[in-house]
Amino acid sequence: MSEMLKLIKERRSVRRYLDKEVDEAMLQQVLESVQWSPSWANTQVWEIVVVKNPEIKEKLAATLGKGNPAAKAMVEAPLVLVVCGKKNASGFYKDQVTTKFGDWMLFDLGIATQSLCLTARSLGLGTVVVGLFDQDAAGKVVNLPDGMELVAMVPMGHIAKDSGAPKRKEISDFVHQDTF
Repeated sequence: MSEMLKLIKERRSVRRYLDKEVDEAMLQQVLESVQWSPSWANTQVWEIVVVKNPEIKEKLAATLGKGNPAAKAMVEAPLVLVVCGKKNASGFYKDQVTTKFGDWMLFDLGIATQSLCLTARSLGLGTVVVGLFDQDAAGKVVNLPDGMELVAMVPMGHIAKDSGAPKRKEISDFVHQDTF
């Protein structure tokens, strides 16, 4: 098995973290993986807010709905990477949308988020992608400027509790040959 496939298989949504800071060199490697992620026409629409301040993490956690399993991770993790994107750039040419799906920002941010999660895992760090929250309220917490969208928040830190792999579909359940 390739090292990359092994890493993909071992990545988990981690919701429990040790009380241990993330080394700055490790954080830089994670951010470098975002820097080198592919994007539509190299638009690189991502912006990452690195939140270490406990008060700001608490305010971000307050934007999660009741019962969100990531609520504790938002404050327990030593840092939260707030994934934001520039609107109306990815998937556009001369200010005109070019695809059926419109703005490709979410696609590009998905790739960048996967890059940061896999890089974190390769360094022995855990992450969980948080998407169920009030994005507008969270945007106010981090002073998000106009023209930007806050899409996800990713707590990151040293893993206190890991989990096993969830059941996966068989490849034959989702692959079609030549036609659907």
